[in-house]
Amino acid sequence: MSVRVQAWGIIAAVLADTDPSGAAVRQRLSNNLDQNPGVPERALLEYLLETRRSDANTVETLESAREMRLTPPAMPPQVAEQIDAIRSVSRISTLLENQMLMTAFQPIYGLAEKSVIGVEALSRFVSDDGAAAELWFAEARAVGLGANLEFSALGSAAIAARDLQPNLFVSLNISPSSCLDPRLPELFEYIDLPINRVVLELTESIADEQYAQFIAAVNPLRDKGLRIAVDDTHSGAGALSRMVHLRPDFLKVGRDVIADVDNDGIQRALAACLVDLTEQIGTTLVAEGIETVGELKVLTELGIDAGQGYLLGRPSVRPQDWASWNTRLDADGLDRQLAEQAGSKPRANEAH
Repeated sequence: MSVRVQAWGIIAAVLADTDPSGAAVRQRLSNNLDQNPGVPERALLEYLLETRRSDANTVETLESAREMRLTPPAMPPQVAEQIDAIRSVSRISTLLENQMLMTAFQPIYGLAEKSVIGVEALSRFVSDDGAAAELWFAEARAVGLGANLEFSALGSAAIAARDLQPNLFVSLNISPSSCLDPRLPELFEYIDLPINRVVLELTESIADEQYAQFIAAVNPLRDKGLRIAVDDTHSGAGALSRMVHLRPDFLKVGRDVIADVDNDGIQRALAACLVDLTEQIGTTLVAEGIETVGELKVLTELGIDAGQGYLLGRPSVRPQDWASWNTRLDADGLDRQLAEQAGSKPRANEAH
C-alpha cells in the first residue's frame, strides 16, 4: 500500500468522527487538505505538527486521564509507522521540489600520465540537520523515492559538469535498480552532458534476479558510449564471475586493497593480481582512498591505471578548485605537490 493511500485512510478516519468536541480538529485537517490539493500526506503531516504545537496541555491531559482510568487507546504500531513514512515522504518531497542538493566533484588521476582524467560526482544536501548523503538516500529508498532522489542528483551533477573541462569523464553514483527505470535513457535526451562522458558507478551489487534485466537495460546505452564502473566494496557471492561477464569499463578498489600497500606484501600481491585481471578483461583499475605518497608510488609502479583520494584532491563544490584539477601537471610539478603534502598527517577518506 502506498504512503498516499495510507494517508487518505488516516484522514478519512479522522473526518468520519462525529464527536462534536473534535469539530475544530476536523476543520483544521480540512483546511490543510484545501491548502495541499492532491498531496494528502503533506496535509496530514502539517496537521499533526500543528496539533503537537498547539496542544500545550496534551501531556497533562493524558496524565489526568490515566489517573481517572480514561487512558485513550495506544496508537497502533502500523499507524505510527505510517506517520513516520509520511514524515519521510514530506521531507524528501520538499528536498526534491526545492532542489536542496549540490554536487561536489573529486578528481580522478591517471597515474601514468599524472593528470586528471575524470571526476566522481558526490551529492551534498542542504538540510537543517546536516544529515550525510547516504542517510538521505536510505530514507528516500525506504519510502519508495530512492530513484527520484537519484535522478535529481544525476541532473544536478550534469548541470554542475558544465564547468568542467570537456575532456573529463563524470562518474555518477546510481543503484542497479534505478538503471532499470525507464527514466534513465530519457535522462540523456535532456542533459547537456554527452553520454560518452558519463560513467555510471553502481552503488550496490546487482541482485541475481535483476542481472539479466540490468544487462538488457544498459547495453543499448553502452552502445551509445555510456560506461559502467563497479566498486569492489559492493561485491558478493559470484560477483567476480559476473563482473568478468559484465566487463565493466572501470573497477574501483578501496582501502581494503590498497591500504599500506607499500609495506604489506600480501596487499601488494593482491593489487598486482587485480592489475593482471583488469588488463585481461580490458577494464580500467581505479584505486580509491589514496592517502600516502608511499601508497601512490607503489600503486603507480604496479600499473594501477588511475587513483583518487585526499592525497590527490578532496571533494569540492567550488568551480575554481575544479579548474585547478583540470590543468595538466608535469611530473616534476605533481611530485612537488605530493612532497608538500607528505609531511601532513593522512586523513581518512569520505565515504563514497
